[in-house]
Amino acid sequence: MHIYIDNSNIWIEGQRVAAVFNGQEKNIKDAIRNKTMDKSFRINLGKLKYFAGGDDVKSVVIFGSRPPASDALWDVMRRLGMEPIIVDRNPYTNQEKKVDTGLVTRMVKDAYTKLDKTADRIVLVAGDADFVPTVQELRQDGFEVDVCFWAHASRELAAVASEFFDMTPHVEHLRLR
Repeated sequence: MHIYIDNSNIWIEGQRVAAVFNGQEKNIKDAIRNKTMDKSFRINLGKLKYFAGGDDVKSVVIFGSRPPASDALWDVMRRLGMEPIIVDRNPYTNQEKKVDTGLVTRMVKDAYTKLDKTADRIVLVAGDADFVPTVQELRQDGFEVDVCFWAHASRELAAVASEFFDMTPHVEHLRLR
């Protein structure tokens, strides 16, 4: 298993899922519409790594925005055997940029230079429809590409994946304690 994670995407959407789980909203649509989030929710990266790849993880690349200098999250990722790819936020809008395209670029580069399509599986931990063309192309070229995300992932992305694994029932298990 070669795992590629969009850190912000799983964390932000996980906060919405946790808000529903905790009864702050009736369903995920309400949580999204009302911008309701369980701000205490953090992902246990070790449990996420195991959920996505089990005992057969060969590599984990995790993409996200540069945290504050005092944030030790990226050091934790390295200790867990993950390779963090950190990008700067847009200084004018404070929006995250280059994460999805960076993730796609790295996933495709690895697929064609490092992976064995007869033995290796790619696991994408993200839920955006932006990933559909990449997953489709990799699948057409013979790669197995699984997607792990919350139940409200893009239906189109889930449909083009080799397999879709819903993290929603495991939200409390995946919570960092």
